[in-house]
Amino acid sequence: MSKNALSEIKRNLEGFVGEKIMLRANGGRRKTIERTGVLEETYPSVFVVKLDQSDSSFKRVSYSYADILTETVELTVCKDNGGHIRITYVEH
Repeated sequence: MSKNALSEIKRNLEGFVGEKIMLRANGGRRKTIERTGVLEETYPSVFVVKLDQSDSSFKRVSYSYADILTETVELTVCKDNGGHIRITYVEH
């Protein structure tokens, strides 16, 4: 896993702080968790999503940038015009 790849994912996410996102994560035992919320903050090793209250009893969840790199977590930014942007890492 390249440190450069993780910093590129972090830099990409920083541009979407405050945006509404759709989160799909592996919940274990063949379960997939789908939630919506707002990308609240990016930190050096993790990012934080403030979840919509109707979806979950949790208010916030955090994931590492490695979760996006390994595709354990999928993030899709929901734009106001109805468009969607999926956050992924593409090796150069």
